[in-house]
Amino acid sequence: MVASSSSSSTSTLVSTIAAFAAGSLATAAYFTHKTKKASGFPATIGTSDQAKATSSIDYPEYDYTNDPKGSFTKICDLLIDELLEDLPANYELPERETDWLRKMLEHTVKGGKMNRGLMVVESGVAIIGEDKITNDMLCQLAVLGWAIEWLQAWLLVADDIMDSSVTRRGKPCWYKTIGDAWYIAINDAVTIEAFVFKIIKRHFGHDGNLQLKLMDLMCETTLQTELGQLSDTLCDILTLKDLTPERWNLIVKYKTSFYSFYLSVAFAMTLAGVTDPKAYDAAREILIEMGVYFQAQDDFLDCYATPEVLGKIGTDIADKKCGWLFTKAYHELANETQKAFLDEHYGKCKVGSPEETKIKELYTELGLKEIYAKYEQDSYDKIMSLKDSSAGETLSSAGVPWTVFEKFLAKVYKRSH
Repeated sequence: MVASSSSSSTSTLVSTIAAFAAGSLATAAYFTHKTKKASGFPATIGTSDQAKATSSIDYPEYDYTNDPKGSFTKICDLLIDELLEDLPANYELPERETDWLRKMLEHTVKGGKMNRGLMVVESGVAIIGEDKITNDMLCQLAVLGWAIEWLQAWLLVADDIMDSSVTRRGKPCWYKTIGDAWYIAINDAVTIEAFVFKIIKRHFGHDGNLQLKLMDLMCETTLQTELGQLSDTLCDILTLKDLTPERWNLIVKYKTSFYSFYLSVAFAMTLAGVTDPKAYDAAREILIEMGVYFQAQDDFLDCYATPEVLGKIGTDIADKKCGWLFTKAYHELANETQKAFLDEHYGKCKVGSPEETKIKELYTELGLKEIYAKYEQDSYDKIMSLKDSSAGETLSSAGVPWTVFEKFLAKVYKRSH
């Protein structure tokens, strides 16, 4: 990404606000633990009746077997309605602001593939067992699934601003819909993040210990993701020689793997009552590997998939991304002439320009399509081999079946968008 002084300021502002928000939430979780109270947080009047028993929440019927996505979407509608009923009552929010938030949430949190959120439900069912799981359990798993989807939403709103992206999920990026007041989307992004913690408190505040574990997991994952985002955005001021395969691996591990893969399964394990730390370590080992493969796949699709299939316009070349294709080409495959062309044009050309097209052609000439196909198969084989490793055995003994990881991998292996 070639950032102007304006976009650099925006990036700094977003990172600062996000870091402050994450730090504040982590501090709140710490003091909650120290006081050992399930409720009674010393915050605002808006918290006075939030730690209600789960039984007081009127969950809809969750048809996991016949309508998994429809049932999952109903929970999102429930969460939006809950928040927008609470804000005028406990936060004095005027009608205009409430209407803005509804429009913003409908635009930003819906419309994706929902793999991260759906995997919380699927993982929970696999761990708890279809014969034991109740409707309330399914809905609670879905709530946690949407907590991740909302986390994803606020990250994308901020990321689209920083990358000057045009489309997202087949429609204009949220900040693009606002016009000259696009900067309001910065506050919207941080507001979605704050809503995530409000959701967890609302639906799990009846169990202080469980709430603390879920909050801690979300805070830690948010921090990991922001650190990955920092390593990614710093590429704006680094040279192409600095955009190495090692840096790519660091970025994708922290920016993608933790929140897109590990968090889904860890949430399900936590709600299912898994307490063995070694089981979480084992799950993390497998899921981080899966997340690295997923991001390589995402980088490949950004270059080669059409906007109609991808749901957005690929901008990695124009944005000077430390991507899988670039690092392979620049540091391992390109000759001096080809590297000189990348030095001159990578991150300095526009989307759809002849220079961008030439770089894509260069990737193809270097055999990156074939190299990626082999990488994809090798990654799949490596992940599947972990079933019989010590990690697989630890998970099995903790009651976490291998089907959890097979289902997750099936959602992303050889995807086209």
